[in-house]
Amino acid sequence: METLQCIAERRSIRRFTDAEVSNEQLKQLMEAARLAPSWANTQCWEFIVVRDPAIKEKLAATMPEGNPARKAAINAPVLLVACGRLEKSGFYKGQPATSKGDNWYLYDVGLATQNISLAAHALGLGSVILGLFDADRAGEILDLPEKVKVVTMMPIGVPAKTGKMPPRKPLCEFVFKDRYEKAWVSGDEKNLCFVEE
Repeated sequence: METLQCIAERRSIRRFTDAEVSNEQLKQLMEAARLAPSWANTQCWEFIVVRDPAIKEKLAATMPEGNPARKAAINAPVLLVACGRLEKSGFYKGQPATSKGDNWYLYDVGLATQNISLAAHALGLGSVILGLFDADRAGEILDLPEKVKVVTMMPIGVPAKTGKMPPRKPLCEFVFKDRYEKAWVSGDEKNLCFVEE
């Protein structure tokens, strides 16, 4: 599958069939994460593969009542928990190197999880990246050490169905030329304001 096609076709999946995710498929997903870029190649991400139904139930309980992701977390054959190790990404000689402090690990874990979601789609699997949950409680459930924090959870499995792409903003609403308020749509540049009908 071509990269741009994979990006365009990938959807967030919250309903899965009963088909298992094989260890070979998981290995390919973890390889995709391993190849993600990171701050100074620190590779601060760490992943926990959860198949145990009881642990999935406990992790789902960290989400608010009514959140449709709760069922996805429980019913997916794999619930992948993406974590970040603190004081690595965004650091230089043991000190934060930017104004973002120790938050750069969130970006690096995000890059790794995007690689996973695209690789999953290419393998015929579906995933969704979850964020609305009590990350501290999830870390307690998983016995994480103090300097490792849960960033996201990703239910992964064979999609029961694939949805349509939700509406996307036209490029001219978020691409600018030279300065923030100058939309990149003038003169000799290609008009970036494509409006889908």
